Amino acid sequence: MAYTIPDQTRIGHVHLKVANLERALGFYCDLLGFTLVTTYGKDAAFISAGGYHHHIGLNTWYSKDGPPAPVRSAGLFHTAILYPTRRDLSVAFRRLVEANYAITGASDHGVSEAIYLNDPDQNGVELYWDRPRDAWPQKPDGSLEMYTRPLDLEALLRESL
Repeated sequence: MAYTIPDQTRIGHVHLKVANLERALGFYCDLLGFTLVTTYGKDAAFISAGGYHHHIGLNTWYSKDGPPAPVRSAGLFHTAILYPTRRDLSVAFRRLVEANYAITGASDHGVSEAIYLNDPDQNGVELYWDRPRDAWPQKPDGSLEMYTRPLDLEALLRESL
C-alpha cells in the first residue's frame, strides 16, 4: 500500500544562508515584522511570528560576505509566508510600498493572492494569504482550478486603510 503523509503535516521552518546577518535581520525583522527569538553566536539568528521557536533561521556559516546564489541553478525558489487574512497581507504590502522596497510580482492564484519579492541576498520571498477553502475555484471534475492572474494591487492596498 502506498504511503501518504498525514493531513496535519506542516512545514515548520526554513533556514537560509545569508551573506550579512544584520542586513538580513533588517529585512525580516524591521521590514516584514518578524521577532528575533535568539542568536547562535555571531553567525546565526532565529526569528518567528507569535513566539514560535523559529519560523526562519538565518546563518552565515558558509555564506558570510558571499554573492547571491545563481538564479539559473538548483536551490530554493522562494520561501512562502502565509498571512492569516487579506488585510494582514495588505498591511505587509503597504509597508513594502512605504519603504520603496521592490516587488518582483503580484498574482491572484484563485486559491490565494500573493506578492513576490527578493530578500537582500536575492532569496525569493512570497507573501500571501489563502482564500477560505470553500471559495477555491474548481474544475468541472471537482479538482482545483489554480491559475495565475494579475493581482489588483490598488484594491489590496485599500484593505489596510
